[in-house]
Amino acid sequence: MPPHDNHTVPAPGHDAAAGVDATPAAWLEPLFRRIAGEDMRDLPFFRPDVPVRACGFTLFERQWLGCLLTPWMLSLWVLPGPGQDWQPTDNGARLALALPCGNVTFIKGELAGRGPYLSCSLMSPLDAGLTGIEAVALAQHCVKMALSLPVRDGDAPPDADRRAWLTRGRGTLHA
Repeated sequence: MPPHDNHTVPAPGHDAAAGVDATPAAWLEPLFRRIAGEDMRDLPFFRPDVPVRACGFTLFERQWLGCLLTPWMLSLWVLPGPGQDWQPTDNGARLALALPCGNVTFIKGELAGRGPYLSCSLMSPLDAGLTGIEAVALAQHCVKMALSLPVRDGDAPPDADRRAWLTRGRGTLHA
């Protein structure tokens, strides 16, 4: 759920036109804690045992990438990095980004007074069996997974299909 105009927290080192200079965790967490307390706490899927955490935000290709965990959802986020000025795009627009883990589809949004962001829902609502500690660990692992190179068999032929994989090492493949 995007923040409303009354949910603004000063963002240190932030210029909406030029991206975010420092990790966005410093202002994302207070902003979403306020949203949790004011707008979300009475909803049936709200998990009061799950903290608000901005996990693993790191610069990747000059953009901030990390996970936002709240008592109602877990999402992968991208925010403009230092000196980045994103092209105007309609809120709700879908954009596929090529990350090391593969292509990931994000939805564009706007944080009131903070500028644009991209989010990809990973779990919404949160699994009822997930503890707060497990949810934080999951968020941290999701960032690592998004930035991890895919594991592939180094001996596999390029663009190997299922048949090539199953018959590899048994002689020449025929079409």
